[in-house]
Amino acid sequence: MRKPRADAQKNREKLIDAAREVLGGGGPEASLEAVARRAGVGIGTLYRHFPNREVLFHAVFRQDLEGLVEQAEALEPGEAPLEAVRGWLHANVALVETKRGMLGALSVVMSEESKQTYAELTGRVVRALNRLLAAGVARGQIREGIAAEDLLQTMYAFCYAREPGPEWRAHVLRLLDIFIDGLRRA
Repeated sequence: MRKPRADAQKNREKLIDAAREVLGGGGPEASLEAVARRAGVGIGTLYRHFPNREVLFHAVFRQDLEGLVEQAEALEPGEAPLEAVRGWLHANVALVETKRGMLGALSVVMSEESKQTYAELTGRVVRALNRLLAAGVARGQIREGIAAEDLLQTMYAFCYAREPGPEWRAHVLRLLDIFIDGLRRA
C-alpha cells in the first residue's frame, strides 16, 4: 500500500480536527456537511476519506485515545506520582466530555479490528498507570492494592453518573479529586 499524497493527508487531518469540534459540540447527529465546511473541503473529499459517519467517529476517537495513551506513557512519577495520575485522569475527563455523544454510537458499530485496536491502546494505558501507582506505593505515597483498572472504572462511573450540563465537568472533577485524595497512604 502506498503512502497517501501530502495534500490528501493534510485534508484527512483537517477533517479529523473539524470533526472533533463539530461532532464534539453536536454529538452523533451533527452534520457531516458542517464538518466538511469547517475543514474547508467539499463533502466529496470527506466521503473519500471517511465513507460513513462511523468511520469518521472512529478516526477522531482513535486519534484522541492515542494522544491520551502517549500522555500516560510519558508520565513520570517524580516526587508526586499521585498528582501525575490526577492530571492524566483530568485530561481523560475532558475527552469523555467532548466524546460522550459519540461514544454510544461508536460502541454500536465497533468492528472486531476496532475492538482489538482499542484493547491494545487500553492495555498500554493500564501498564503506564500501573507503573505510576507502583512508584507511588514504593515511595509510601499511595496505598497498596490499587490498580489502573480501579482508576479507570471509577472515572467512567463518575462521568456517566450525571447527565451532561453546564456543571458536569466541575462535578465530575470534584468527585474524582475526592477519590484520588482517598488513594493517599495514611
